[in-house]
Amino acid sequence: MSGQPDDEDIEELRKQKLEQLKEQQGGGADEEAREAQRQQAEAQKKAMLRQTLTDGARQRLNSVKMSKPDFAEQVEQQVVALARSGRVQGQIDEEQMKSLLQELQPDQQDFNIKRR
Repeated sequence: MSGQPDDEDIEELRKQKLEQLKEQQGGGADEEAREAQRQQAEAQKKAMLRQTLTDGARQRLNSVKMSKPDFAEQVEQQVVALARSGRVQGQIDEEQMKSLLQELQPDQQDFNIKRR
């Protein structure tokens, strides 16, 4: 052997590369399908929120989303769950949204600093 790859080695490398490319393309299709499902679920959630919340409640939730996006996502999930279970009578107004935010908000710690 002179250290140079022969035709069989080159052909084997081509096959391996072709298999890798096929796997990557197949994986891309799965990724696109997951992305499409995620977008569809997001659209359904927004439609449900539009039906369930009044304008004032939606504005309050949007202002919470600006400062605490993770907490707002949790609240949105809770509102959607309530609406799907049929536990929401009519629409959630701003006062009900305030109480829901208060209930779901984690306990805040108070810091009392005493000077001597």
